[in-house]
Amino acid sequence: MATLVHNIIDGYHDIMDNQSDPRVNGWSMMSSPFPTLFICLFYAYFSKVLGPRLMENRKPFDLRNVLVVYNLFQTVFSTWIFYEYMMSGWGGQYSFRCQPVDYSNNPVALRMARTCWWYYFSKFTEFLDTLFFILRKKNEHVSTLHVIHHGCMPMSVWLGMKFAPGGHSTFFALLNTFVHIIMYFYYMVAALGPRFQKYIWWKKYLTSFQMVQFVAIFVHQFQTLFIDCNYPKHFMIWIGLHGVLFLFLFSDFYRERYSNKNNQHKGACMPVLDDKDSSKQVERRPLED
Repeated sequence: MATLVHNIIDGYHDIMDNQSDPRVNGWSMMSSPFPTLFICLFYAYFSKVLGPRLMENRKPFDLRNVLVVYNLFQTVFSTWIFYEYMMSGWGGQYSFRCQPVDYSNNPVALRMARTCWWYYFSKFTEFLDTLFFILRKKNEHVSTLHVIHHGCMPMSVWLGMKFAPGGHSTFFALLNTFVHIIMYFYYMVAALGPRFQKYIWWKKYLTSFQMVQFVAIFVHQFQTLFIDCNYPKHFMIWIGLHGVLFLFLFSDFYRERYSNKNNQHKGACMPVLDDKDSSKQVERRPLED
């Protein structure tokens, strides 16, 4: 037993010290997977147990103004990350067919690695989506699949950041940040209330766009299984499976939101603020012209 434990520890240190990207070893949260894992586990516990318990005997918070600011921040933040991904590879230097990781200290390669780190950081800021549901006592939106969606992402991105901060699989992050630009802009306008909601008539197509994103992701990843590409295939499979999982999550929401006769919001992935929430909040405290 002691030998087995010793071998496991040695194997762990070999992977962390000898098989990871040495450029990122000294970066924040990159030396060990355990801080990220702990945060993700606490997020799951808070989302399903602690948060609803703390809010059980409290009135829901009116967060309309907070949501406007939050979604504006996420829109700008996602736009910047998308721009950095374009400038560090996907704007012309990268191949959509097969793109190995550049592990050199080339300024462009380092810029890509830094962009990957900021994308990793953005996954933590998205935990606020769930927090706002809980503070508004919209616990029906915090489904198990919703928590899996948000809770798995930081750990998955950490693995990519630690071992392959660049290359083929960053196409996932590129598309994801582009969709988030549109998504959080929509949420921001929705949070402004009914007076502005006539400008987001295209909300039905947003979920369709998200599903197209996930189809593009798993096609882009799985196509490398049939060609010779110098990129870790286990990462390609892992990211491709993310595309399949998230396609299921968002197709579930689309089906429930647009096919359910009662129009009940029971899908796995829900918006930060829906139309009815906006209307009720505007009635209590109308926006000034």
